[in-house]
Amino acid sequence: PRVIENAEGSRTTPSVVAFTADGERLVGMPAKRQSVTNAKNTFYATKRLIGRKFDDPETQKDMKLVSYKIVKASNGDAWLEANGKVYSPSQIGAFVLIKMKETAESYLGKKVKDAVITVPAYFNDSQRQATKDAGQIAGLNVVRTINEPTAAALAYGINKSEGKVVAVYDLGGGTFDVSILEISKEGVFEVKSTNGDTFLGGEDFDNALVNYLANEFKKDQGIDVSKDIMAMQRLKEAAEKAKIELSSAAQTDVNLPYLTMDSGGPKHMNMKLTRAKFESLVADLVKRTIEPCMKAMKDAQVKSSEIDEIILVGGMTRMPRVQETVQEIFGKQPTKSVNPDEAVAVGAAIQGGVFTSDVKDVLLLDVTPLSLGIETLGGVFTKLIGRNTTIPTKKSQVFSTAADGQTQVEIKVCQGEREMASDNKMLGQFTLVGIPPAPRGIPQIEVTFDIDANGIVHVSARDKGTGKEQQIVIRSSGGLSKEDIENMVRQAEKFAEEDRKKKEVIESVNQAESIIHDTESKMEEYKAQLPEEDCNSLREKISKTRKVLANKDNVTPEAIKDATNELQQASL
Repeated sequence: PRVIENAEGSRTTPSVVAFTADGERLVGMPAKRQSVTNAKNTFYATKRLIGRKFDDPETQKDMKLVSYKIVKASNGDAWLEANGKVYSPSQIGAFVLIKMKETAESYLGKKVKDAVITVPAYFNDSQRQATKDAGQIAGLNVVRTINEPTAAALAYGINKSEGKVVAVYDLGGGTFDVSILEISKEGVFEVKSTNGDTFLGGEDFDNALVNYLANEFKKDQGIDVSKDIMAMQRLKEAAEKAKIELSSAAQTDVNLPYLTMDSGGPKHMNMKLTRAKFESLVADLVKRTIEPCMKAMKDAQVKSSEIDEIILVGGMTRMPRVQETVQEIFGKQPTKSVNPDEAVAVGAAIQGGVFTSDVKDVLLLDVTPLSLGIETLGGVFTKLIGRNTTIPTKKSQVFSTAADGQTQVEIKVCQGEREMASDNKMLGQFTLVGIPPAPRGIPQIEVTFDIDANGIVHVSARDKGTGKEQQIVIRSSGGLSKEDIENMVRQAEKFAEEDRKKKEVIESVNQAESIIHDTESKMEEYKAQLPEEDCNSLREKISKTRKVLANKDNVTPEAIKDATNELQQASL
């Protein structure tokens, strides 16, 4: 597989989306570059909000850290606001996917419809569903969602001839995953266990450094910049840059002229930051990755000595302290044979190749990261499918009524590892109606849970007495409805149309300017041979074209083309 460069010439695209004051949408590096001057309308790290409720503790924590506004949608989900318009995190994800789609289309020279999308292994059902929605909004047919560590293992193990047990340690921008896999020499990739933290990543490392820099500045200058959005955004950029530099250098300078002002004039930040200081600031974050690794090994029933290779994924694994921690956990040096930024994309491409039969002899057996079950009497969580069960999987259980003459049963579906249902993530609930009245405990209701290869849950219920069956779509109280998605698809198409028009205007303007320049230089070159009236006529046409260009925001590409053609005809 080949990783394609985007329009800016880079093989990785930051998941940043911005809206400018005049409604233009920017994606990737162009969005990131203007974030300091447009912090309120620049969305980053939205993957942490995908599939989450506004009232989730993680969302509440995030609200204190990001420069944009997080709002509560009518269904209780966490949405985002820019320039008075609201967007779901799935929509922001879709804008990034559209850019990826366009990048692939311009390289391949044909339309791209199908996609394999990777997700953190520790994502729950709501987060996976919201990621699939993002694909749909972007106009893609999501053939499969695949877990990121599994994809990285595919990239690593695709041409290996011997069997191995590998651990994938994936510390990205927003999330952390660890998976243990067994790769057989026949090409079977079997995930033994997975664990993680969907709220731990490079963002947290940046934030720890931002807080430190802001506090040092306050000590030094007596000014608190924590409420100054623009200053904080500059600190964030500087923190990210310093973090990257400290992976290869022992110390770096954080130099921010004109960070803020007071009555005494402008204030600058200029301080040295050592790698040791940075490591002490983020020690707790690095430590948080240890327990999931230990749990994953325990669940997979392997000792660290039985793991043959450790694969590092995600930009944060370039940090020396992270690499040392991985070595302490697993007792050996991680392999350097995998590009931490590209391995996941390459693995997803291999999985795509399996679907199109371009890749043979590869079988992927993944697992569900969290236990699935229902709430039973007393609010207890009864697990039906345990975590790390190989998917796709199906499990049925027979339930009955709790009262005499009961004609309906309500079933609440939850996902998580806690003993009480209320402490786990409630995926949704449904009611099976039409049960013939009978003494309690007599009706036999068989509920079947089905987790597909994407890790998404489907449920059906059957009254064994009447044979009445009901396919149930888990309707969580949040998530996007079919209408929401259709509206967002239309919105995305509208943006694409606007982008196309803008591009057309820019191209027409460029062409017009180039023809004006050519005409003027030719007039200069041949002025001795050209009759005066021809020169005047050309000058008139040039002036007319320039007037149209001066008003380019309010005229159609056709008007620019007409003026240009007229000038071109006259100059022949």
